[in-house]
Amino acid sequence: MTAPIGIDFGTTNSVVAMLQPDGSVTTQTYAFGHARLDTFRTVLCFWNEEARGRSVLHHAAGPAAVQAYLDDPLDSRLIMSMKTYLAQRSFVQTSIFGRMHGLEQMVALFLKGLLNDGHAGAQVVAGRPVRFAGEFADDGFGEMRLRASFARAGFEGIGVALEPEAAGFRFARGLDAAATVLVGDFGGGTSDFSVMRFAPGRVAALGHAGIGIAGDSFDARIIDQVIAPLLGKGDVYSIMGNALPVPPEYFSGFARWHRLSLMRTPRMLREIEEVAAASEHPGRLRALIRLIEDEMGYPLYQAVSAVKAELSHARSAVLRFTHGNFAVERLIERQEFERWIAPDLARLSLTVGQALDQAGVRADEIDRVFLTGGTSFVPAVRALFEQRFGASRVSGGGEFVSVAEGLALIGQDRLRSA
Repeated sequence: MTAPIGIDFGTTNSVVAMLQPDGSVTTQTYAFGHARLDTFRTVLCFWNEEARGRSVLHHAAGPAAVQAYLDDPLDSRLIMSMKTYLAQRSFVQTSIFGRMHGLEQMVALFLKGLLNDGHAGAQVVAGRPVRFAGEFADDGFGEMRLRASFARAGFEGIGVALEPEAAGFRFARGLDAAATVLVGDFGGGTSDFSVMRFAPGRVAALGHAGIGIAGDSFDARIIDQVIAPLLGKGDVYSIMGNALPVPPEYFSGFARWHRLSLMRTPRMLREIEEVAAASEHPGRLRALIRLIEDEMGYPLYQAVSAVKAELSHARSAVLRFTHGNFAVERLIERQEFERWIAPDLARLSLTVGQALDQAGVRADEIDRVFLTGGTSFVPAVRALFEQRFGASRVSGGGEFVSVAEGLALIGQDRLRSA
């Protein structure tokens, strides 16, 4: 059997880590332009090509999927944030160019691209969040579908470990004494927290808590505050002399950028045009229609994500986005952004408290706090932990690879115990 590998199948990015014979852990890298990256974008792209008089469905995963979509956005279908739907019993399959695809089937296609169809026979440990994303998430069902997806990709009998525990395993390698550690793992769709006790030769998980709030939620706040009002949110339209609000569901779906393609149906586009015709600002809703028709969710996400990242190290940043006649150039102050995400920060803080309560420890009994994941760079997020535990106890590192590396280490530990 080959050495264990850890797979962090993420909402936004995925990472593969491999245990080496000398005990070190390395991550698989992927070409992106002239660079090689540790992360692999969690997306699929489908498109049709004519061959010998019939239509053939093609697909690509990761960076190749992004490029295929950008090359021909109107005649391709981009599938994003698949992990978000694993625990949703209501989502079973979707039609892609007239062919039905189940969620497990799509995740399996992605995993094959992530792994380059390699690592046959490897001991695989996959990560899962403490709480899957979604309002009506069924965590047991989510793990079952995660396992089924790996099985369809050719990996039977995979191991599963909680993502914050995996990050804790990696962090523990740098400890020189027993310690009680709070691990915070911030993904694209979920934030998970684990309280763990590390001692020489022994690891004990004391408590866990998780919530479906993370990087995508912060992106949605920016879209809701800056972009959506320019597309008709808050406007009114008239029917038989009665003023009615523009339906808010247009924007509740739109603010979650990966759902934009779900609005690209003749019925929905026709409905928005009917409202636009009776609106006080018809151009705003028609700009929304163009964004939906032209599949501009991904470029919009890139602009929003970039300004969020800039606000992690700058006091202000400019959000710039242009498509046709629709143009945005808006200065965003960090204080303003922090005010928008304040409700999310409050819920994150409550979830940390739940992890402590389940573990039966007080904040002053936590020796170290380890934060990982891209959202841990947001100053207001880090401040939550520094205020609660003290800045000297809070650290980070390997923000994008620590979970996958920890999963590989867990695989090694399980092999030794078998």
